[in-house]
Amino acid sequence: QVQLVESGGGLVQPGGSLRLSCAASGVIFSINAMNWYRQAPGKEHELVAAIGHDGSTNYADSVKGRFTISRDNAKNSVYLQMNSLKPEDTAVYYCNAAVRVTRTTYPKDYWGKGTLVTVSP
Repeated sequence: QVQLVESGGGLVQPGGSLRLSCAASGVIFSINAMNWYRQAPGKEHELVAAIGHDGSTNYADSVKGRFTISRDNAKNSVYLQMNSLKPEDTAVYYCNAAVRVTRTTYPKDYWGKGTLVTVSP
């Protein structure tokens, strides 16, 4: 019932900026943590940034000071502002959220299909 859809990926030059969006839809009571992961060919799947329902955040060391994660609970959405992009940031970025479908159920993880970010001259 729950779907996550990412948008905002594309081609940018090194040093440029990009803003990713992810909107959750379907039967949703509440959303706990919302996260951004990424994976490039030949590299491991890694957590880029995470944000709790209360707004607390965590970032991978490689993106600290450059990326900012935020959320809009009214819209069931999470965003990733990416500044000072580097070629090594090139990857498919995936949205992930822990969603409670009803008041009495535990949250379960849902994933988007991903959006490609390419950083190249």
